[in-house]
Amino acid sequence: MIELLAAAAAGPAQPPTWMTLAPIVGMILIFWFLIIRPQMKRQKEHAAKVEGLKKGDQVVTAGGLVGKIVKVDDQYVELELGKDTRVKAIKATIGDVIPKGGTAAND
Repeated sequence: MIELLAAAAAGPAQPPTWMTLAPIVGMILIFWFLIIRPQMKRQKEHAAKVEGLKKGDQVVTAGGLVGKIVKVDDQYVELELGKDTRVKAIKATIGDVIPKGGTAAND
């Protein structure tokens, strides 16, 4: 009888350590699959697009400029925005490549 009273006075039993860490691990997994993993996939696709740039491609910059690539270097591209209008842009700022059937502003 005294043992039962001593056990009751000690308080409720603590849950296992893994049960207290399970919600945190679950939240990390949710963030990984919903936020981090898709962002990494988009970055890889963009890097592949930038590496595949070549002369004659029509592109849209991150700033919204549409032009045709005239020259490609390691870090820069030279874009023709219109007749006798050329600008030099950093390759990483190229947002998208317009498909061959697409139209651009300087056509």
